[in-house]
Amino acid sequence: MSQDQEPYRVAVILCEETLATSATLPVEIFRNAEAFAVRGDRHCRAIAVDTLTTDGASIQSASGFALTPSGAIAPFRPYDLVHVPSLWRSPRRALRRHPDYLPWLREQHAAGATLTAVGTGTCLLAAAGLLDGKPATTHWHYFDQFQHDYPQVQLQRQYFTTRAGTIYCTAGVNALAELLAHIVYRIYGRAVARHVERVFFHEIRNAFEGSRYLDDAAPRHSDEDVVQAQIWLQDNFDKPVSIAELAGRFDLSLRTFNRRFRDAVGEPPLAYLQELRLDTARQLLQSTNLTIAEIAQRCGYQDTAWFARLFRRLYDVTPREYRHTVRAKLFSPG
Repeated sequence: MSQDQEPYRVAVILCEETLATSATLPVEIFRNAEAFAVRGDRHCRAIAVDTLTTDGASIQSASGFALTPSGAIAPFRPYDLVHVPSLWRSPRRALRRHPDYLPWLREQHAAGATLTAVGTGTCLLAAAGLLDGKPATTHWHYFDQFQHDYPQVQLQRQYFTTRAGTIYCTAGVNALAELLAHIVYRIYGRAVARHVERVFFHEIRNAFEGSRYLDDAAPRHSDEDVVQAQIWLQDNFDKPVSIAELAGRFDLSLRTFNRRFRDAVGEPPLAYLQELRLDTARQLLQSTNLTIAEIAQRCGYQDTAWFARLFRRLYDVTPREYRHTVRAKLFSPG
């Protein structure tokens, strides 16, 4: 590990009746990613993973495995990422048995941690009030109970993965694997994320670069301001974006920012933003039943006709034609 770089700190919390795979998969993926990254650069950033319970005692997984944590949630220490695994059946029992997780999750979020939850583990984030007024998903079998228990959460039944700022919810382990590949990409870049994809291919349905959160085209480069600008655009592409205001975030003039962005990425920031939006639209056309207008709005376009024109300019087909063609390929018999 580089002497001037702190490790990326990950915590996986454990409850009685945790589904073991949803707890161990992040550990295995991060360990594998780190090991591969070190082979290419022994000074790369390390990943430190802790498994925690409220009191440091072992718990029993849903299938009867004894899971021994590496520590307890006290004393408080901030993490870069906190993962909440899924629980067997209704999570209400786990909430009653582990109430101390709720204020701890709120503290972690306030301290800047990225939070990920899979399946019914999403209920811990909801019970902590972290999803109020925000989109979330959970395991399909728990949809109705989740909506009844947490009516203030915007349950997204049609999505496998949702993002609300730095909070990610996934419906199941497959979606979690895709999300973890995305996080590996953010830490180590494309080569390591592709390695993770190859090793864990049976858990990952889509290539990590097919994720709506990822930069599909730009290579890694050494301009850290531009890297941070790319990440900001990836996280905010669905909102109104002012390139001039984005330049101001880095104390750069618009002209300097555009020049540095083009030098690093190969295209100006507005073109990069447009490709992010249209690639996301392409994914939504393939995998959801949202209308063309709904997809346009979710990708930051208020004018559906303008969205369709840009989509055709990039992909040489209309959004409707693209959906028809892709789904015919996906669902044709034989």
